[in-house]
Amino acid sequence: MENHLTDATAWEELQISNDFIFGKIMQDPKLCKGLLQRMIDKGEPYKKLKPSYIIFICPFDQFGMGRHIYTFENICKEDKSVSLKDGTTKIFLNAKGTMDDVSPRLKAFLDYVAGKKPADPFVDELEEAVENARKNREWRHEYMTLLMRDQENIEMGMEIGKAKGMEIGISGMVSSLRDFNIPDDDILQKIQEKYSLSLEDAGRYIKMNV
Repeated sequence: MENHLTDATAWEELQISNDFIFGKIMQDPKLCKGLLQRMIDKGEPYKKLKPSYIIFICPFDQFGMGRHIYTFENICKEDKSVSLKDGTTKIFLNAKGTMDDVSPRLKAFLDYVAGKKPADPFVDELEEAVENARKNREWRHEYMTLLMRDQENIEMGMEIGKAKGMEIGISGMVSSLRDFNIPDDDILQKIQEKYSLSLEDAGRYIKMNV
C-alpha cells in the first residue's frame, strides 16, 4: 500500500490504497474477513488453510510480469523439488495486473485499489467505509499528527545529513591544504570564511585532522 501523503490538505481525497485508511477500515472484522475470503479461502474451511500467510497488496506490479497475484513458498534453491513445508506462504497482489489469473471477486477488489469503481457489493461496502473514515475527526487528527511527525523526522534527517556532509567536506579541505604545506593559521582562516564558522568551531576541525 501507499505511505502517508505529503499534502496535509488531501485527507478528503484518501483512498483505500493509503496505509492509514486501509488499516482503519480493516479493523472491522466483517470487512477483514470478506477480504481474506477473496484472497485465500476458495470455499475451504479455515482449518484446512495453511498455517501462515503473508499478504502484500500493491498498487503497482512488483515483479513486472502483469500478474494480479504472485504466490511464493519456501523452495530449495538448489533443488526446486524440495520444499521447506513450514506452512508459510507469501502472496503479492498487484492492482495493476493485466492477466486473467484471479477470481472476478478478487479482481474487483484490486481494481478498486487501483482507483476504479467496479460494480461489486463488497467494493460498495469498502467505499462506504472509506467515506465514513474520511468523516472521522479523530482519525483525521491522528493522520495529521503522524504526517507532521513524519515531516519532522525527514527534516531532522536532512539536517543531520547536511551537518555530516559539511564535516566531511571541511575535513577533506583541511587535509588537502595541509598536503600543500599551507600553515594551520591560514587553513583556519579559509575554512572560517568558506563555511561561515566561528573561530572555535573552525579550530575544532583543525584539531580533528591533526
